Amino acid sequence: MTVTLHQGDLPDGLALGPIVAIDTETMGLRPVRDRLCLVQLSAGDGHAHLVQFAPGAYDAPNLARLLADPDTLKLFHFARFDVAMLQAFLGVVTAPVYCTKIASKLTRTYTDRHGLKDLCRELLGLDMSKQQQSSDWGAAELTAEQLVYAASDVLHLHALKERLDVMLAREGRSGIAASCFGFLGTRAALDLVGYAEEDIFAH
Repeated sequence: MTVTLHQGDLPDGLALGPIVAIDTETMGLRPVRDRLCLVQLSAGDGHAHLVQFAPGAYDAPNLARLLADPDTLKLFHFARFDVAMLQAFLGVVTAPVYCTKIASKLTRTYTDRHGLKDLCRELLGLDMSKQQQSSDWGAAELTAEQLVYAASDVLHLHALKERLDVMLAREGRSGIAASCFGFLGTRAALDLVGYAEEDIFAH
């Protein structure tokens, strides 16, 4: 694994391929309160690019262009949160997207454990450490442990997608998964305007 840290944006001309795994690290779990600190990206080649943001400095045209590129599939785990954070701070609607958490919930109905750590353990035989999950991602200088943790969140998503795609096809749920993925931009927008908990489809 190699990790490259960039300040404020991706470098010009960086090509990551047709499928890019993406994750975010933030100061908390409320997009309207907590700021975006780090965006991690990987092409599934064992290399991770990390973009660190200083408070209030979110002008990242290269990253924004990648997020909106219709020819690049953006691969997330729990895309609802990450897409909302990227929309709130970078002003871009990320699309198209694929969410391994949604794919897991549509296929692994024999369990209620759909976290990234659980998926990696069952489907890939990997044991991921989550020790740095609740650390200070707003620090100006991130520790080596934080960088390794952040990178690990995107390095295995391509392999998980391959396994989950097989399961979705086997269970006849590929179509409904695609529809869910297509709705994630709207779901994120609802979160950002205050409909995180209320079900607007309910009676």
